[in-house]
Amino acid sequence: MEISEFFLKLLVILVSAKLFAEIFAYFRIPSVLGEVIAGIIIGPSVFGFILPNETFYILSEIGILLLLFEVGLETDVSQLVKVGLQSSLVAITGVVLPAVAGFWISNNVFELSFTVSLFVGGTLVATSIGITVRVLTDINKQRSRTARIVLGAAVIDDIIGVVILTILYDFAIKGKINILSTIKIIGFITVFMLATPIIIKSFLPIISRLSDTGRTKGMLPTVIVSIILALAVISHKTGAPEILGSFAAGIALAKRFYIPFMETWSCNDNVISEKIEIDMKPIIDLFVPVFFVVVGASINLKEIDFTSITFWQLAGLLTVVAIIAKVLSGIWVKGSLREKISVGTAMVPRGEVGLIFAEVGKKNGIFDDTVYTVVVFVVALTTLFGPLLLRIVMKGET
Repeated sequence: MEISEFFLKLLVILVSAKLFAEIFAYFRIPSVLGEVIAGIIIGPSVFGFILPNETFYILSEIGILLLLFEVGLETDVSQLVKVGLQSSLVAITGVVLPAVAGFWISNNVFELSFTVSLFVGGTLVATSIGITVRVLTDINKQRSRTARIVLGAAVIDDIIGVVILTILYDFAIKGKINILSTIKIIGFITVFMLATPIIIKSFLPIISRLSDTGRTKGMLPTVIVSIILALAVISHKTGAPEILGSFAAGIALAKRFYIPFMETWSCNDNVISEKIEIDMKPIIDLFVPVFFVVVGASINLKEIDFTSITFWQLAGLLTVVAIIAKVLSGIWVKGSLREKISVGTAMVPRGEVGLIFAEVGKKNGIFDDTVYTVVVFVVALTTLFGPLLLRIVMKGET
């Protein structure tokens, strides 16, 4: 791709993202849905102007890293700890129910092979933390109790999803599951998530000093972005999703930083934390929409054979299961029926996580064209309708 062509396509991505986000926000529809729709329209599904390649995927990954950093920055860990058990139960239920149901339908009803059925079930466990967080922000519920439970559950869900993908990949390629490797990955992720906020917190005085004494512009955002990128790399090396590194960085630099049983570490310099929020906001607002547009552009509806009866039967059943199983995960929430349904509904969107499972299945010859298009269709429906359902369910909730 020539540089001028890249510039033109990036221009279209930015303008279309903002245009559709504004239109959707005007009609009181979550703006994130507008950005995903923009990607579908300018992507291969409609006009085919944007065909996601490595360059755009990299830009979108920067967007999701910054989004999760912002989420961490606004997270009150003490409140997150209080709902930790509920979040864990929601996450586990939201993994087990759709995985088992998806496998059973694929293997027993449609008689797909054992390996294919495992991958179909694995695809349904995903929850797109990026989409869910943006929807909660759009409807001004990002600091609600529901949001705290969902955030904790989505983070755990992401970790479990990575472990499941690793296990399924080993099984599909090698024909066996490496238990030791799986245990190592879980151990590395646990240590990383516990140690990273403490380590980054210890560097806060240095960050503050650099911000105050730097002779050039942009010192603070440069330092913060460098930390995010470094932690993303380290996170990947430990076997965790890159976004967990940026999320941990945000938590450590938040105004409400808190470590259980270590109260002396629980107070941040609010001045530097507020400065970080202000300086990073324009960068975050620029890159995050790129991520959601690329998610939309990654969905190619033209590949789907809408005339196939088998397609509609399998896609219909899996979509129903994908929604109901996640909604049922909210049963563990202590509160009203509306709160339970709100949490479960917030776990519905699959987004980029589901697409990753689908691509791994396709590239390794596990999914044929029919199964691949079914999975993509289910991911698309949950991505598009999840935000709408969540807005309706949470209307009026405090």
